[in-house]
Amino acid sequence: MDLVAVLAIVLLVAGILGTLVPLVPGGLLSLSGLYLYWWHSGFAEPGLLALGVLTLLGVLTLVAELFASSFAARAGGASWETTGVAAIVAIALMFISGPLGLLVGLFGTVFLLEFARNGDADQSARTAVFATAGILASTAIQVLLTTTLFVGFLVAVFVL
Repeated sequence: MDLVAVLAIVLLVAGILGTLVPLVPGGLLSLSGLYLYWWHSGFAEPGLLALGVLTLLGVLTLVAELFASSFAARAGGASWETTGVAAIVAIALMFISGPLGLLVGLFGTVFLLEFARNGDADQSARTAVFATAGILASTAIQVLLTTTLFVGFLVAVFVL
């Protein structure tokens, strides 16, 4: 196996690991590895059908990364303003105290802003739980999609 093929596989694995780290584009890393290998093989491997399916998995990962947690917050009743402010606070706290800061910052910000907006502690807590669960579910979905993309790549290139 040559250096470019190894680099493509490293990018695919980094895509899986990247989904576990906030702000690292796991889906984009996975797609980069996939298309690097496809280019390196002279556009032969994986085949077009496999490439299409694997590309769809990568795009779904990007969609989950960008929108899933926001949609979960909205489903719980958060306003778009609350969702935006909570994302900024959560990201800032992630840099200070890591993933725990991200989760606590997200939950706390959603709760406080929604409580200020509607004065209902139960509804505000429910909304904060939805937002926090949404980011955790988004991460799980991204891990599953990038892992499936990686396994599908290995099967398409090395088994079929």
